[in-house]
Amino acid sequence: MAPFAHLDHSDYALAPELQSQLLSPSLVVFIDQVRTNIRRVIECAGGDSDRWRVHLKTTKIPAIWDELLNAGVRHFKCATVREAAELLTLLDQREISGDVLLAYPLVGPGLDYLGRLAVAHGSQRVSVLCEDEERIGSIPAALEIFIDLNSGMDRTGVPVADRETILACARAAQGRLRGLHHYDGHLHAADMDLRRQEIFEGYDRLVALVGDLNAQGIEVDEVITAGTPAFLSALEYTPLRKLQGARHRVSPGTVVFHDARSQVENPGLGLAPAALVFSRVVSQPRRGQITLDAGSKALAAEAGDPAAHALGHPEWTALSPSEEHLPVDLGGGPAPERGSACLLIPRHVCPTVNLAEEALLVESDGSYSVVRVSARAHDLFPPG
Repeated sequence: MAPFAHLDHSDYALAPELQSQLLSPSLVVFIDQVRTNIRRVIECAGGDSDRWRVHLKTTKIPAIWDELLNAGVRHFKCATVREAAELLTLLDQREISGDVLLAYPLVGPGLDYLGRLAVAHGSQRVSVLCEDEERIGSIPAALEIFIDLNSGMDRTGVPVADRETILACARAAQGRLRGLHHYDGHLHAADMDLRRQEIFEGYDRLVALVGDLNAQGIEVDEVITAGTPAFLSALEYTPLRKLQGARHRVSPGTVVFHDARSQVENPGLGLAPAALVFSRVVSQPRRGQITLDAGSKALAAEAGDPAAHALGHPEWTALSPSEEHLPVDLGGGPAPERGSACLLIPRHVCPTVNLAEEALLVESDGSYSVVRVSARAHDLFPPG
């Protein structure tokens, strides 16, 4: 069964007048589905929104972050300084005290820029990752510190077994140490029992590390784990809830918008795709195949084929896209007319959102607004 074949298409209805005016391809976000997804994740956390340090790399739209704030979420991860700047501005505007971690190893002028942002938004807590004790002295004083751990993903961080380096970082951070960041995004085995076993083995090592640090007089206030593939297992792992003096938080972000890849990874989670790409048929190049106008400049293609699934057309299979074109095999079904519209559910929604400059936000009553995807991309120079 194709992902999302069960969806009620009426939940994604766009008024004919709106469709007739909407340029394609375009990013369309359905707000009711966003709210449903946020509620569902908090339910998975036992109703405790404080256990969720949501990653904002997926959403990139302050109006969506408003929904997270409305649900009581106060802890956030960002991937870029632009995301952090947009979030800090929103938090100040709403007079909410938040907690922001730039979950990327900042180097160069970006680190100083983030430090200036932390000073300018003094009511907010802002933290960075660190894996090298010698660099801690160069981290601006306004920034707090999480030690970045290599959980086995081999992307960033100190190997969990390297107690000497971890302890040296913790001591160098002194009063600025917040905790440990343990991202295990590489653990997404299709067999859920195997995935849980691998994740739990990593957490056994993590909990032992926290105990060793405590024994050395190092206080760990927070332990962050788990993106979208691992967060359900993380919430099930009891020892993380019983850490001495430390708060455990999970950090999925894709869950807010959901996508086809996450549906396969967590099929029983009950999330709904919320950010779709509106597209039109532009060609019928041969029998049994059409071409849509949503190529790799509108849909992320790095996660492989199919780059998207067409809502209401489970028999369609998206083929490899080019920059402006998405060929689709119709699977024996009838060919839609040229100019026909459809909605595409991305395979990987995070970089798909980053491709859009604007988004259409649609409410359940059909009303809509247009917003900038203001936290997309990167700045060229630090402002002023």
